[in-house]
Amino acid sequence: MVVSTSKVSLQEFLKLPETKPANEYINGEIQQKPMPKGKHSRLQLRLCNSINEKVETQKIAYALPELRCTFGTRSIVPDIAVFNWSRIPFDEDGEIPNDFLLSPDWTIEILSPEQSSNRVIGNILYCLQYDCQLGWLIDPSDRSILVLQPGQQPELLRGVEKPVALEDIALDLTVDNIFHWLKMSN
Repeated sequence: MVVSTSKVSLQEFLKLPETKPANEYINGEIQQKPMPKGKHSRLQLRLCNSINEKVETQKIAYALPELRCTFGTRSIVPDIAVFNWSRIPFDEDGEIPNDFLLSPDWTIEILSPEQSSNRVIGNILYCLQYDCQLGWLIDPSDRSILVLQPGQQPELLRGVEKPVALEDIALDLTVDNIFHWLKMSN
């Protein structure tokens, strides 16, 4: 992770070109996310697809990977940002916009080996302060999911436990189901 030591404003940051991997603006500093690797990418794709299969046709919600969300004093890029359909800021042509100036309803982060779990949890907690209803921290090395919700104790789930999803999203997945996606040869 690269951290810029020079302070810039949020407005200045938003004028900078996008980078790969993405930069985030947190507490006045520019921090680069780690490049996603195999397990991360696989979980991200399968989870986005699983959510969208359940919700898109009925216009309940939509999951977007690596979407920049700018709100409050931060500009972050959750691994998966899920928005209730009614909160997606469609443009005048009914198309999804490029800029999302609001927090997701559900933020999902997949921890990379070189990432600080506290920094990632900090982003999830920040989202929860800005009307986000649910946060997941998926840890592939630990095979666990930390579920965070406003005003509730965090829950650390493993095995056959089922992490809660947003209301009206019937995922019916266990932690084991999610990590089983990593086994592509079976």
